[in-house]
Amino acid sequence: MTSQVSSPAGQPSPDAKEIQQLDRVIIRFAGDSGDGMQLTGDRFTSETASFGNDLSTLPNFPAEIRAPAGTLPGVSSFQLHFADHDILTPGDAPNVLVAMNPAALKANLHDLPHGAEVIVNTDEFTKRAMAKVGYDASPLEDGSLTAYNVHGVPLTTLTVEALKDFEVSRKDAGRSKNMFALGLLSWMYNRPTDSTEEFLRTKFAKKPEVARANIAAYRAGWNFGETTEDFAVSYEVAPATSAFPPGTYRNISGNLALSYGLVAVSQQADLPLFLGSYPITPASDVLHELSKHKNFGVRTFQAEDEISAIGAALGASFGGALGVTTTSGPGVALKSETIGLAVSLELPLLVIDIQRGGPSTGMPTKTEQADLLQAMYGRNGEAPVPIVAAATPVDCFTAALDAARIALTYRTPVFLLSDGYLANGSEPWRVPEVDSLPDLRVQFAQSPNHELHDGTEVFWPYKRDPQTLARPWAVPGTPGLEHRIGGIEKQDGTGNISYDPANHDHMVRTRQAKVDGVEVPSIEVDDPGAEHEGPARLLVLGWGSTYGPITAAVRRVRRAGDRVAQAHLRHLNPLPPNLGEVLRGYDKVLVPEMNLGQLATLVRATYLVDAESYTQVRGLPFKAEQLADALKEAITNG
Repeated sequence: MTSQVSSPAGQPSPDAKEIQQLDRVIIRFAGDSGDGMQLTGDRFTSETASFGNDLSTLPNFPAEIRAPAGTLPGVSSFQLHFADHDILTPGDAPNVLVAMNPAALKANLHDLPHGAEVIVNTDEFTKRAMAKVGYDASPLEDGSLTAYNVHGVPLTTLTVEALKDFEVSRKDAGRSKNMFALGLLSWMYNRPTDSTEEFLRTKFAKKPEVARANIAAYRAGWNFGETTEDFAVSYEVAPATSAFPPGTYRNISGNLALSYGLVAVSQQADLPLFLGSYPITPASDVLHELSKHKNFGVRTFQAEDEISAIGAALGASFGGALGVTTTSGPGVALKSETIGLAVSLELPLLVIDIQRGGPSTGMPTKTEQADLLQAMYGRNGEAPVPIVAAATPVDCFTAALDAARIALTYRTPVFLLSDGYLANGSEPWRVPEVDSLPDLRVQFAQSPNHELHDGTEVFWPYKRDPQTLARPWAVPGTPGLEHRIGGIEKQDGTGNISYDPANHDHMVRTRQAKVDGVEVPSIEVDDPGAEHEGPARLLVLGWGSTYGPITAAVRRVRRAGDRVAQAHLRHLNPLPPNLGEVLRGYDKVLVPEMNLGQLATLVRATYLVDAESYTQVRGLPFKAEQLADALKEAITNG
């Protein structure tokens, strides 16, 4: 993961300006939804990944396809934290803000620390644009930005001038200002350039003049940084070689990792994968990605609604495939009846909930962890379902394998919880060796499994494995294995319709016992010094995407000299077998969540432990500093 840092012309960068070494940088690109901030951030991330830095990203954009231009709600941003060492979050406060208009400046200024670099597109600071966001006078001239290092750059004008000899309109030329900004930042931080130029050639292969224009704008931004006196210093963040064990790496988002995990599941289980899905933010990317992998036996079905999507997925499972459905919270509500049917039929099914802000439509592009209790209890009757939660974008790959293991082994629907923060965020991923992946192959029923009193051999679809309580999986059409399916209660063993009270009680308890008996590993506690000094007084318990912020906060607290223990849950139903013992070993348990305390509620009810909640529902992940302060307060007050 090394590369030669070169100028866009292909020659090594001259040493005309000072190059300062940094250990980490946090950059935020911000502008209108149509300014290409997500593309700009993605390309800078790709450059950074190819250079070898550890990184973490936070895309943040409106729900509207084209939000009102020049307004605060219409601001789209992309934050990237990269370093020469292991990092865990996209960072709390940007060191650099690139603001393409007044709205982008005003929406993000409150996050900047004093001394931050601010690069603004001065062409957009017109009276009308400033008035739209409440600026009575230009912040570039009224002295309100003296706490920052402000660089006023006429990005639009410079881009149009750079493209005056190309066969593109002035309006189209102005749209390339994001590439000018990308070139400038690539120069500032000595990023590789070849990959971005190749990306632009590929993206606009059918419009070569547009490709050449964007490359020219990109190079113009680089050259502007080299030649202007306003930027006297460039920076370099060395590759994070010590953070990465040897292997092949690539940058990957949570949704892409999840998609690859599902393909790996199909291969390791030797089963065709069927995805029944209805587009919904932030889960749609999984449908888009899996549709590209027909060569691996993946079949995707974009249904007319959420109910049809899961119905098709469950039908595929009945037919001997691995059925998967992807959605977010509102879709889970619509799928709940069919999830209950899957519980009754006892068939493997993956229900992937990529959580977003709610309730109802809520905030579709913002993150939240508020579907835990919905996954746990959001069905009629006693309908228990195992729940697995991914902790990082990369972990989405492993979580898919784990969820599939449970679904296939125990013949049950399984919830896999991700969220918008994981789905859209990205980090370096070490591509695993195929030999290291688990064997997920299953045995289908092939012959009758029960002998009647008269010696007749029949197939009982609910005759269970004594260890897992899983029923046999019989592919329709297998001779001698005809059996009924449906949502009405089944008789134990035979699978016939039954209204017998005792049988219903037995079946309800058996389905619960099957989920309770799912094999999950014991939870591991990170508590340095516990062996010699005894446990810390405070345990921080998390689940899902809070892993990065919690771990970063714990590191800060420990560096300050305080002791704190940390544990993170992958399995939320059933919970790890040693969790109760772990919780009772600490004076105080703090549970940070992006909801109003759902895991804390489960922990308190299950173990009668006085777990304390620390919550936020702002549509944004926790900041490490914020959590560190909460931990220090808990230690002091504890």
